[in-house]
Amino acid sequence: MARLICVSNRVKVETDDDHASRGGLVVALAAALRENDGLWFGWSGGETEAFSGQITFRRDDGVALATIDLEPQDIEEYHRGFANRTLWPLLHSRPALTDMEGGFGDGYARVSWRFAAALAPLIEADDLIWVHDYHLIPLGRHLREHGFGNRIGFFLHTPWPPAGVLMSLPHHRELALSMLAYDVIGFQSEEWLYAFCDYATGHLGARVEGECVMLGERSTRLLICPMGLDAADFAGAVHSLAARQTETRLAVSAVGYDLIVGVDRLDHSKGLAERFAAYELLLASRPELREKVVMLQITPPPRGDVPSCAQIRSDLEMLSGRINGAFAAIDWMPIRYVNHGYSRDELFGVYRAAQVGLVTPLRDGMNIVAKEYVAAQDPADPGVLVLSCFAGAAAQLSEAVIVDPHSAEDIADGIARALAMPLAERQERHKALLENVTLHDVRWWSRTFMEALDQVPARKPGPPLVASSVEGG
Repeated sequence: MARLICVSNRVKVETDDDHASRGGLVVALAAALRENDGLWFGWSGGETEAFSGQITFRRDDGVALATIDLEPQDIEEYHRGFANRTLWPLLHSRPALTDMEGGFGDGYARVSWRFAAALAPLIEADDLIWVHDYHLIPLGRHLREHGFGNRIGFFLHTPWPPAGVLMSLPHHRELALSMLAYDVIGFQSEEWLYAFCDYATGHLGARVEGECVMLGERSTRLLICPMGLDAADFAGAVHSLAARQTETRLAVSAVGYDLIVGVDRLDHSKGLAERFAAYELLLASRPELREKVVMLQITPPPRGDVPSCAQIRSDLEMLSGRINGAFAAIDWMPIRYVNHGYSRDELFGVYRAAQVGLVTPLRDGMNIVAKEYVAAQDPADPGVLVLSCFAGAAAQLSEAVIVDPHSAEDIADGIARALAMPLAERQERHKALLENVTLHDVRWWSRTFMEALDQVPARKPGPPLVASSVEGG
C-alpha cells in the first residue's frame, strides 16, 4: 500500500492535557494516517528568525509528524493576513469583510512555495499526497513545479464561493487554476462542487466531463465527500467521567428549564448575533416560554490574534446583557454567554444535557458540532438539532429542524418547534440522524477520498496550466 502524506497549515502536536479538546480535522487526519502508516507535514505554530526549512520529526499518538517553523513576516502575511483576513471571509461569501488592501498575497504564495521546498526531500515516488484546506491551495501547483508526478489530492473544508464573489479577489484566476493542479478535489457538499464547476467553466475555459473538470489535457476529479466524526472514539468519550459530570452539573443548574445550547468559535460566519436576536424574539413573542428555557452559548476565543473577534465579542456581550436585562427574573437568567473553551469530553456532556442544539452558521463548509450534538444524545429521550440551511451538514442531516440563519423569525420558530416536539417524533428523527452520522464517519470520509485518489494515474509533470481566453474572466 502506498504511503500517505497529509499536509495542513498546522500540525497539532498534542499533550495529554489537550488531547480531549482536539478539533475534527486532527481526529480525522490522525485516523487516516494510522491506517496508512503516513506522515503529517505542516507548520508547527512556532517562529524562527530566518526560515531555513529545517524539519522537526516526532511521533504523537502513533502518528509521524514533520513540522517547520515560519518567520514572523510569513505568519503575519500568510496566516493572519491572506488566509484569515482575505480568503476566509471571501470563501464564506462575506466580501464586505474581506481585506483586499493588505498586500498579503505575496506572503501566501511564498509560504506555499516554502512548504513545497521543505516537503520535497521527504516525498517518495509512490506516495499519495493529501493537502488540506484554503491555506495551501497553491501547494499542489508548486509540487508540480518541483517535478513531482505523484497523485496529489486536495480537500476544501470551507465553502467555495459563487463566481461573482470569487471575482472580487485579485488574481482569482490564478487561485482557481492552482486547484486544477490536483488529481482529486474533495468538497463538503454538492453546492460547493457546483460553484467551483461554474467558475471553472465560465472563467477558465474548462469543461466538465462526468465527474471530472478538464482543462486542455489535464483532468481533475471532483468528489463530494462530507467529513464525519470519529464515531468509535466518540462513543467512548461521550460516556466518560468528565462528560457525565458535566451533564449532571448542567441538569442540576437548569432544573425545571429546557436547555438550548450553541458551541461556536468567535467568527462572523457563525451567525451568533443573528442567533441572539432570534432568541430575544422568541422570548418577546412567546411569553409562555419565559422562565421555562435557558440558552447556553459557549464561544471559545480563537487561537492567535484575530482583530475582528474583539468586535464580535463586544457585540455579543451587549446583546446578552440586553436580553438578560429585559427578561431575567430574580431566580432565572435567560441566557448564559460563556467566552472560554472546554475539553472535548465536557462538551459532550453539554450536548447530552441540552434539549435543543442550535447550529445556525450563516455559511459553513460542514459544521462538525451538528454531528457531535446528534451523536451525544440519549436515544430514549433525544434532543432536537436546529440547523442552518447554509451549513454543509444540512445536506446530510435533513431530519434536523432546518432554518434560515438570516431570519430571526425562522430561527425562533425552529426553536419553538423543537421545544414542543413530541417524544416519538424526536426519537424517529434522531434515529435517522444517528444512522447517517455513524455510517458516514471519519473513516468513511478518509477511505472514500483515498480510494478516489488511489484510482487516478500518476501525472507526468508538464507546463503550468493556462486558462483559455474566456469572456468576462
